[in-house]
Amino acid sequence: MTIRFGPAGLGGVKEAIDNLEMYHKLGLRACEIAFTYGVYIKNKEDATRIRKIAKKFKIKLSIHAPYWINLNSDDEEKIEKSKQRILKCLEVGTWLGADIVVFHCGFFGKKDKEESYQNIKNAILELQEKAKQKKFTPKLAPETTGKINVFGSINEIARLVEETGCSFCIDFAHILARYKSYKFKEVFERFRKYKKIHIHFSGIEYGEKGERHHKKTDIKDWKKLISNLPKNKQITIINESPTPVDDSVIGLRILGDNS
Repeated sequence: MTIRFGPAGLGGVKEAIDNLEMYHKLGLRACEIAFTYGVYIKNKEDATRIRKIAKKFKIKLSIHAPYWINLNSDDEEKIEKSKQRILKCLEVGTWLGADIVVFHCGFFGKKDKEESYQNIKNAILELQEKAKQKKFTPKLAPETTGKINVFGSINEIARLVEETGCSFCIDFAHILARYKSYKFKEVFERFRKYKKIHIHFSGIEYGEKGERHHKKTDIKDWKKLISNLPKNKQITIINESPTPVDDSVIGLRILGDNS
């Protein structure tokens, strides 16, 4: 079993190398590059330099695509722009050597859940075909989401993986906000046949309709996650709290105390 911890966030291009070295010294071996407000690594030279340092420090890179993606919009132009944003992440992710691109699939809007599912599934299949043609290497990883009116339930993500062959991201903070329970056993059972598991974990504030915002990760919640992790898997745990580096180090320490 391999378990990697790391933060959501690499910092800007100028700080990237120093941050990777810092993560390495802290024992962190993963980092999710946050393109959540746009793809800020613009050229291949910068990406290749970051890739080499990440490889040197044995830090696995992943990408979070921009927040404004909706593959189920009523507006075809918005769907097309969403696809282009994902493809751009796949292109830059190829330069970076990232293994996956995490993204939120979209909103239900006025469509029912099955129609929404089929729209998103077809968009993923199309993106996979384009990625194959362009020889992009990261896999698409739709994420479980934290609001009940947003596509991304446990079953919806699991079904996408089964029917498209895409990867996935299990965000347990979102699951807690959506279901009022972490559902660790149910989730790991549902995804048991996959060797690689990509997890987001942090504290979260939530209400009846789901998530409000992330917060610092409680030590007792870290302990719950770590005690429920399946054996014989390659697991990456990305922390998305307001202090993701500090929280990742705490998670790593708790894992060490339990090993």
